[in-house]
Amino acid sequence: QVQLVESGGGLVQAGGSLRLSCVASGSRFRINRMGWYRQVPGKQRELVATITSGGSTNYADFVKGRFTISGDNAKNTVSLQMNSLNPEDTAVYYCNAAGTRRILSWIDFDTWGQGTQVTVSS
Repeated sequence: QVQLVESGGGLVQAGGSLRLSCVASGSRFRINRMGWYRQVPGKQRELVATITSGGSTNYADFVKGRFTISGDNAKNTVSLQMNSLNPEDTAVYYCNAAGTRRILSWIDFDTWGQGTQVTVSS
């Protein structure tokens, strides 16, 4: 089983910055993609940014130029540097990882962290 643990959420004023981090742990797994999603009450979870093991990134339009995703394949970590935060960025941010893990054979997995709250005050 692959587990994700997020850190770095908190309260920040508008215009400020936060950095989220996520580390994956488990045994006999390979990650193909990691990313961040966010959710506010009453709305669907939405993509923020993803990064593949090859370094390709994908960003939601509303964070382009403000957020930067980075990953470390050797450490199975992903980070999200969030700058120029505004109150609309307030949400629970979830780490996601997808890849394969070996039980008797290699099987796909897609797993989520428990989420970390980001609150941006005006």
